[in-house]
Amino acid sequence: MDQEELRKLTKKFALRIIKLVATLPKTKEADVIGRQILRSGTSVGANYREATRARSKADFISKIGIVEQEADETLYWLELLAESTIINQTRMTDLMTEARELLAIFVSSGRNAKGK
Repeated sequence: MDQEELRKLTKKFALRIIKLVATLPKTKEADVIGRQILRSGTSVGANYREATRARSKADFISKIGIVEQEADETLYWLELLAESTIINQTRMTDLMTEARELLAIFVSSGRNAKGK
């Protein structure tokens, strides 16, 4: 997957997160988790774009590490939404799979950069 494809994929992921948060029930618990997932889920793409503009290998490794952290945090919040039954777990399956795939891509990208 090239850089442009990954930029598009992370933006699509952010848009799916935004749509998910818009459909959450209007409860205190959903609001707290919704704010967290909105922040981390949309920052995956923003931080990836920043990583692609890194000035050095060390800068890229640092920034891709942030992307990895945000993707993992997003997965955590998705798991909480599903396991708390705030949202139906089957409705979350595709989004959670996508979050895991993005996380794997960024972990691999960071490892490859460190190895070069």
